[in-house]
Amino acid sequence: MTDLHFRSLTSVCRDLKSGALSSVEVTRHMLARIEALEPRTRAFVTVLADRALARATALDAARARGEPLGALHGVPMAIKDLLTTKGIRTTCGTEVLKDWRPEEDATVVTRLEAAGAVILGKVKLTEGAFSHHHPQVIPPQNPWGADLWTGVSSSGSGVAVAAGLCFAALGSDTGGSIRFPSASCGIVGIKPTYGLVSRFGAFPLADSLDHIGPMTRCVEDAARVLEAIAGYDAKDATSLRLVPPIYAAALAGDVRGLRVGVDRDYASKGVDPSVNAAVQLAVTALREQGALVSDVIVPEHAALVNGWAVTCGVETALAHAATFPSQREHYGPQLAGLIDLGRQAPASAYAALERERERFRAELQIVFDSIDVLVIPALPTPTPTLANIESSLGRADGTAEFLTFTAPFDYSGHPTITLPAGLSSSGVPLAVQFVAALRGEARLIQAGCAWEKVAGTRNPTI
Repeated sequence: MTDLHFRSLTSVCRDLKSGALSSVEVTRHMLARIEALEPRTRAFVTVLADRALARATALDAARARGEPLGALHGVPMAIKDLLTTKGIRTTCGTEVLKDWRPEEDATVVTRLEAAGAVILGKVKLTEGAFSHHHPQVIPPQNPWGADLWTGVSSSGSGVAVAAGLCFAALGSDTGGSIRFPSASCGIVGIKPTYGLVSRFGAFPLADSLDHIGPMTRCVEDAARVLEAIAGYDAKDATSLRLVPPIYAAALAGDVRGLRVGVDRDYASKGVDPSVNAAVQLAVTALREQGALVSDVIVPEHAALVNGWAVTCGVETALAHAATFPSQREHYGPQLAGLIDLGRQAPASAYAALERERERFRAELQIVFDSIDVLVIPALPTPTPTLANIESSLGRADGTAEFLTFTAPFDYSGHPTITLPAGLSSSGVPLAVQFVAALRGEARLIQAGCAWEKVAGTRNPTI
């Protein structure tokens, strides 16, 4: 059982269903690992040990009685602490909500448990899912190195998965908050099509940009979690009326005939050479497995990158209207600054960005008339250090802004998958990102599995 924590969710679930493992023993193993490593990783806000063991015991008893077993039967997972949990505090990374105990579970939490998952606890995030942790919160630590950025805002989700504290976690993405931690921590993250996964019970950063998705250590695991949480929800007005997806066929990773696009200028301008090399390697790997590669041009998107804070700020101000500015003293400076920006932003600026959103979405869909998957960076650099991250965000030295490869697809709602791409020469994680047409998650999983055959997976020594 020494390496159990780094096994795939899929393989552990298979053994749980066969009886080769019990949910109680797996859950105890994971709780012991959390207890041992939490002083270093600092990923969790709340560990639900007693609740998790009671749940695991009940699932083992259900199996013993021969009852039908869910797709995630007995597997320990973690959830980002902006997803509501009935009677269990949901802090949203804030001081102002530190004692909030919701009256209802988020839809994704309900669906995870309906699929048989065991919730180990709730993991940290930056304040309100924005850019920085609240000053009173000790940030999680990247298991690849104490001096490395964890990515934001799903920092705890990325750290918990990478460190083997859970087999999967849920994150949210408004400007890159699944993709930044996935890339920085060397794991897989799926930002699904907007509306594919219900946002009911997810405290918003910006309603029109927020997405909920899985973070795991391999593509197949992400696909299985996504399958469990996706589908129409009448409680979410933006939920898509779609038949719940099934991704089994995509897991073979057969990309023969798959149409792959690359915008070589977009993938290289202001991008670290090692990241650009990873993108080109991914394109080559897919071509060698039978994909058809062509050059494309990603539609103009600079206004969305530059204006993201306006859209986000306006919608964040609405989300926090009950507590800001009346409880301003409880807010950290970065989130307060974003809300101030949103409260002061001209309506015309917000409206202009909505026009840009519609244009970009429509033009990007036209690109996907000729390709199935677009290959781009996830970050413009390998995982940055904490010492240089502040200057890396939005600096004017020719380096691409960190939102360049993320925010446009939050605006458009197109699905993406972030994938590990080995380590840089300095030993830190590299990542690539695939994008697909709206509702094109199966294509992402198909291409992701093909790339994983070449790139493999790596776990930190921790």
